[in-house]
Amino acid sequence: MEIANLLNALPGAVGQGLIWGIMAIGVFITYKILDIADLTVDGTLATGGAACIMLLRAGFPVWAALLGAFAAGLGAGLISGLLHTLMGIPALLAGILTQYALWSVNLQILEGANQSISVDKYPLLISSRYVSDAIWIVAIFVILIIAVLYWFFGTSLGCGLRASGANPNMSRAQGIDVNLNKIIGLMLSNGLVALAGGLLGQYQGFADVKMGIGSIVIGLAAVIIGETLFSRIFRNFALRLLGVVLGAIIYYVVLQTISWFGIDSDFQKMLTAVIVAVFLAISYWKGRLARPSRKRCAGSAKGEGK
Repeated sequence: MEIANLLNALPGAVGQGLIWGIMAIGVFITYKILDIADLTVDGTLATGGAACIMLLRAGFPVWAALLGAFAAGLGAGLISGLLHTLMGIPALLAGILTQYALWSVNLQILEGANQSISVDKYPLLISSRYVSDAIWIVAIFVILIIAVLYWFFGTSLGCGLRASGANPNMSRAQGIDVNLNKIIGLMLSNGLVALAGGLLGQYQGFADVKMGIGSIVIGLAAVIIGETLFSRIFRNFALRLLGVVLGAIIYYVVLQTISWFGIDSDFQKMLTAVIVAVFLAISYWKGRLARPSRKRCAGSAKGEGK
């Protein structure tokens, strides 16, 4: 019976994992492409959820509500980008300042600490009451987002953005506007995070001012898990993004399994930190173990040359 309960709960974990996978793609853009640890996302997720829920409650169609959530995320990313590039504030601190300010913004949007919404009264796109429908709908979102990002990062603007993160000094020497690319990257990242917040608010039936707290850790967990497990399999850029989404699903399945063992939910944040630390250690030791083999290969090549 207990195993049956776990199996019944797994579709819900997959549904949540897919939603957080969209958020993790946003984190991937800043963390892996721009090489920026952007803490804005802790506030942006709640902003997206708040904007989407309040627009739906005001009578807007669901597509307009999600578009509003995405636009709110773009605005938050723009503020972080301007604080960093125009005012010279370090990216980490700029994200913290924006996140801190968004707490007040989210309270104003929600007109309080939280707002609920029911699938019985509003035309929600997804709901936790219909998990199977939510899974395939969010899966379509994921596929479309990955396809658009794959196209975008293949354009001259996208290539310039990737170059700005990989080697800013060389990019400047080539005439690339690195600061503009950072702003665009932060806007795109936070737009996706806010979109995930809008979907999450619909899925769980409410938006809360605290719903984004710790989301950066979950996003990093998804990115690290995906990169650690699938880096040797998924080398194509689109597949790397898919690996990040799979990382988010794995993370939530692991959490669901841990809950099934009866571990107190109060330990969830500690377990998240442990999961991230374990996969970071795995990634580190994989790199350490790969170095001696590369050295041996280089040594044998020299011997053959002699």
